[in-house]
Amino acid sequence: MDMPLWMSISYVGGLSVISELFALACFSLVRRWGEVVPEWIPVFGGRRVPPYLAIVPATIGGLVLTAVLIAWVLTTFEIAGFARDRFDNLWWGVLAVSTSGLFALCGPMVLAMTYAYYRRRRHPKG
Repeated sequence: MDMPLWMSISYVGGLSVISELFALACFSLVRRWGEVVPEWIPVFGGRRVPPYLAIVPATIGGLVLTAVLIAWVLTTFEIAGFARDRFDNLWWGVLAVSTSGLFALCGPMVLAMTYAYYRRRRHPKG
């Protein structure tokens, strides 16, 4: 597909920014600043982060990425009529499947981190 250079750069740049924001959001599930807003942030600094402000988006993101995992499994193993591209040789196929498979595991990992965050932030009973 022929795209103007500016469109290619903005597309790649946009994907980079989105992936960095997603990574920071996931990182906040395991760091202190995911529980209390850092002091240096104006207006909100020092305030407690409501748990569901992190739990809901992380759960939605984890479920979306898990759907990607399901699509990856169906396509990679050609289940239920899904098909994948053929590669020039076996090694290119192994490289493609192994690298995309690692990405596909992000969904369950995000859900596991979200559950750990929920358990850490929930109110104690009693």
